[in-house]
Amino acid sequence: MNQEINTDNVKAQMRKGILEYSILSILSKGDEYASSLIKILKDASMIVVEGTLYPLLTRQKNQGLLNYRWEESPQGPPRKYYSITDKGREMLSELDVTWKEIIDSIEIIRNTPNQ
Repeated sequence: MNQEINTDNVKAQMRKGILEYSILSILSKGDEYASSLIKILKDASMIVVEGTLYPLLTRQKNQGLLNYRWEESPQGPPRKYYSITDKGREMLSELDVTWKEIIDSIEIIRNTPNQ
């Protein structure tokens, strides 16, 4: 049985795999609320929806990688701002190394002719 490859699905799976890393990277630069995280990710062509983001943020908080605080908003209800913890920064540092290793490996694979 011949199955056609769905490139959009493959791309979505790749994005999902680096979403946790992306969240920690964003929050390492400053605190953000969920809607601003979604905008930053979308602006970087990392398509993400609230239904994907909120469970991830909750999981990262439960793992001790993030904290949050409520802050009054100039318009509308209070916002939940997320911040990275020291444990989150340690994890980000490890993921930075892993990301570089992955990039280097892919470059080797793509640029080395088969023998």
